[in-house]
Amino acid sequence: MPVHTSESSQLHRGRGVGLGLALGSAVAFGGSGVAAKPLIEAGLDPLHVVWLRVAGAALVMLPLAVRHRRLVRERPALLAGFGLLAVAGVQAFYFASISRIPVGVALLVEYLAPALVLGWVRFVQRRPVTRAAALGVVLAVGGLASVVEVWSGLSFDAVGLLLALGAACCQVGYFVLADQGGDAGDEAPDPLGVIAYGLLVGALVLTAVARPWGMDWSVLGGNADLDGTSVAASLLIGWIVLVATVVAYVTGVLSVRRLSPQVAGVVACLEAVIATVLAWVLLGEHLSAPQIIGGGVVLLGAFIAQSSTPSGKPNSPVAGGTGEAVGAGGGGEEKELTARGTAV
Repeated sequence: MPVHTSESSQLHRGRGVGLGLALGSAVAFGGSGVAAKPLIEAGLDPLHVVWLRVAGAALVMLPLAVRHRRLVRERPALLAGFGLLAVAGVQAFYFASISRIPVGVALLVEYLAPALVLGWVRFVQRRPVTRAAALGVVLAVGGLASVVEVWSGLSFDAVGLLLALGAACCQVGYFVLADQGGDAGDEAPDPLGVIAYGLLVGALVLTAVARPWGMDWSVLGGNADLDGTSVAASLLIGWIVLVATVVAYVTGVLSVRRLSPQVAGVVACLEAVIATVLAWVLLGEHLSAPQIIGGGVVLLGAFIAQSSTPSGKPNSPVAGGTGEAVGAGGGGEEKELTARGTAV
């Protein structure tokens, strides 16, 4: 049965909103590094910055956790998984990996997650994936190699690479768990409630790992140097908590609900490009020609992954370029027809 014009228009609008949310999430996540680096240079341990980020965001989201407290009873596994993987796991594994291997290599390995998401969808969920999504992943990962200039300092450290792969696997958990709706006949869990409890769980786990009682708290009351400009440390922390964590997770989860895990994952690769550009503008870390070219390739990969309008057999469960419309509220989220297309 052909899709009516109004339904098709709704699908395109839903995907457009999802793409906008995914881009907003990439910008928000990408802005964390330029705010965190001055704090680290001012004397804070990287893991303490991560703890401040997650614990502060959990505190901001606490009223929503109270409001959606029934999720603790109804979806304990989802909340625990999101907190352990999407919040604490990604951060802990990434920071552990960069202590052993170059940051660029760790970032590239972590952003193998979109390819791993495709593998999860294709071989675990046994759902076909579009060729556009697969091509987008290949281009995005290849572009990332140029953005982080992986060739500039590769040193083979098996433990470090395994830790970075652990971060990638946790990021797969983020995209897969963010896509979790209600089971057949059940009401889908409110995404804001899931994020709120995920941050609480992540904060508890990171408290045990980071041991914030040993942090140099005096740094927070002083200033940090942002490429020659003195900025209040509290302002940088506020940015990291409110924008790079709360806004980033909320827009990211909502984008996965409106798109699909694999498409949102490819668009999320833009985070590395955005982080590099912001470091160029705000920290004076200039881009090389390969980085600029790589950023363009990442953009192309993200565009290809989300822009294809699949067509094919109706009702075939194709993963890639979906047009799910999910509201931010808790009750009655409305899921629209997923887009269909040529599968591989």
